[in-house]
Amino acid sequence: MQLDLNLLAALDALLEEGSVAGAAARLHVTAPAMSRSLGRIRRTTGDEILVRTGRTMTPTPYAIAVRQQVHELLHEVQGVLAPSRELDLATLERTFTLRWHDSLVALSGPALLASVRAQAPGVRLRFVAESSTDSPELRRGEVDLEANAGRPSAPDIRAESVGETRLVVVVRRGHPLTRIKTVTAKRYAAAEHVTVSRRGNLSNGLDDALARLGLTRSVVATAPTEAAALEFARGSDLLVSVPEATTRSIADLGLVALPLPLELPSATVYLSWHQRYDTDQAHIWLRELARTALAVSGES
Repeated sequence: MQLDLNLLAALDALLEEGSVAGAAARLHVTAPAMSRSLGRIRRTTGDEILVRTGRTMTPTPYAIAVRQQVHELLHEVQGVLAPSRELDLATLERTFTLRWHDSLVALSGPALLASVRAQAPGVRLRFVAESSTDSPELRRGEVDLEANAGRPSAPDIRAESVGETRLVVVVRRGHPLTRIKTVTAKRYAAAEHVTVSRRGNLSNGLDDALARLGLTRSVVATAPTEAAALEFARGSDLLVSVPEATTRSIADLGLVALPLPLELPSATVYLSWHQRYDTDQAHIWLRELARTALAVSGES
């Protein structure tokens, strides 16, 4: 039997997306073409691969069992058919899309852009906002690099630690808490707070930590970014708890950082990418520059 390697890519996309339409969009083909590929895969394997359950499609036990193997095989085939070549940064023309936490963009983005411009002037960077929901852009190739405090769980997404950060409390200069020698958990909880949440959540892990001490706090507002939350704190007596690295230039805004009176572990910052780029020389180069920029921003 002569096998078509295109079916391997189609099977990978179908198993990742869980639908014909999603797989077609990922591989930039029409839905009818992907439907025909699914038919061929079914005839080749003797398995339905995806079955209709209401409005969605569910992978069969066989499909679930071979999903990781399909990932790995496709990655190996791509490595054979597209071997790495020496990278010429002076002539490289490419656009990379980076989805980073907004504080990391503000702190590390300028250094990364400066390094990229100095070494490869034909490369462009697209920094895009984080999504409010989990999204598959890394798998689809729509995002090249992610950087945030969340470690991805998907087996085909690479992730490495590039630093750690801890939370501090930020208040306006002259806030009543700045006149207190020690800000206790009780005083922290008694104040009014603004939280940072892209989804508008009024509670987070800080509330869990306070609850363990028998305390609750009053959250009067949420902001979608740390920059916006700092502006709320700047013009009021609200407290905002943010990563320490974010506070590097808050003095210019008339803000002060205080220790967070809660025992919380440091948050690890991860750099993530899809495994398809493991051997991509341009991507390897960008990852190294990103590691350097993120590591410098994480230094206290």
